[in-house]
Amino acid sequence: MRGILRTAAYVPYRHLDRSEIADFFDSSISEGRRSVAAHDEDAVTMGFEASRLLLSNLEDCQPNSIWFSTSTPPYMEKTNANVIHSALQLPESTEAFDFGGALKSGIGALKAALLSTQKILLVQSDVRSGLPSGEDERNSGDAAAALLVGDEKEGSLLARYIGGASVTKEFIDRWRNPKDETSKSWESRFVEATYTPLISRAWEEALKNSDLTSDSISKIVIVGQNQRVKKQVAKILGIQVVVDDLSTTIGNAGTAEASLLLVSALEDAKPEEKIALCSTVDGVEILIFEAGDNQEITSSVQDQVSKTRPISYRKFLQWKGMLAVQPPNRPSPDRISASAAVRESDWKHGFVASRGDQTGLIHMPPSRVSVSEQDQIDSMVQAPMSNRIGRIVTFTIDHLVYSENPPIVFAVVDFEGGGRIPIEITDIDPSDVSIGMEVIPTFRKIFTADGIHNYFWKVRPVR
Repeated sequence: MRGILRTAAYVPYRHLDRSEIADFFDSSISEGRRSVAAHDEDAVTMGFEASRLLLSNLEDCQPNSIWFSTSTPPYMEKTNANVIHSALQLPESTEAFDFGGALKSGIGALKAALLSTQKILLVQSDVRSGLPSGEDERNSGDAAAALLVGDEKEGSLLARYIGGASVTKEFIDRWRNPKDETSKSWESRFVEATYTPLISRAWEEALKNSDLTSDSISKIVIVGQNQRVKKQVAKILGIQVVVDDLSTTIGNAGTAEASLLLVSALEDAKPEEKIALCSTVDGVEILIFEAGDNQEITSSVQDQVSKTRPISYRKFLQWKGMLAVQPPNRPSPDRISASAAVRESDWKHGFVASRGDQTGLIHMPPSRVSVSEQDQIDSMVQAPMSNRIGRIVTFTIDHLVYSENPPIVFAVVDFEGGGRIPIEITDIDPSDVSIGMEVIPTFRKIFTADGIHNYFWKVRPVR
């Protein structure tokens, strides 16, 4: 039997209250809020955080492959999944592939994984936006989800895949050309009229393929960019319980929406509940699952949502590249050295320090030679630091150094078990930093130069 072994999601720390947009444009549409990726986050870093949560409490669960799906890739021509693979410190034998372009690639990758024979880590992430005052700006949200798909012989299934159906039809709904920053969409009534018969056919076929009736389905997860179409799904399928689409707390997460909503639904599902996932994105895809035993949830979607903090609309526009501001009067950094990045990959992406073979002293960054003569040269042991709690020893607020979000807060951090490093703090207002504060490493984009993204680690407060 095939299905989902484990799930996790990542919701950025910041959100934008839609009332901020309404106040700026003197509009009455202001209900709820949307999640916002920070200036140093992108689809890759958010995807890594979701993956890290998924794998955090599992032993010997290394996937055979990573499949990364996004419509907002940091690199258009380079495998973005490789960065997540490196940050997770997975073996070189673990495959890494991108599924990109259309929003449909998310549920497409999920279906392909369910029909595969491998243990696959699905990572789906999007940084969504739109032009100021538009529906996409208001209704979109940034988020990521990770699902471990495999056979029940590899562990108890969180959700057993029963069956589904697919209906494909070419028509203009939503599109974005290569040079466009934001997408466009067709008139809602036309899209609704086109989708309605497709939904009915897909539903009938999915029930037939699963040997189920509508009465067998406990709840439905509805995915799509068009609200009129999503309302039609609920009517046509006749399922009374519709899973919260998180539209008032996160927004539509694009490529990640299907998996994100499925993760949220499974966190509250009861054993043997039948859950239908219906996606209305460039056609109709329906997947039906039977819930198994609930997993031990490290950080639920709702828990993460409850801990987010607001930002201003000005800051939102700045982070989205819609508002240019005066940068610090220091030169921007040069692009990173490709050869140095390869040599230091364990440190740069995995945050792996070194430990003295005799003394146990932690060296950050890693070193061939210990500060203690008791340790043998070239006998240092790897010391992963990415999940260790640290405490701020001292800090400074720098208004001059280059940053996309000045000022920068630099701190000296002591980690549990040893290790000290000067490092940047993120996801915090400078006025809230204090000596003794507990922090944890987080994988972020430091800067981009000559089109090359420099990924490394920062720390954020423990929440």
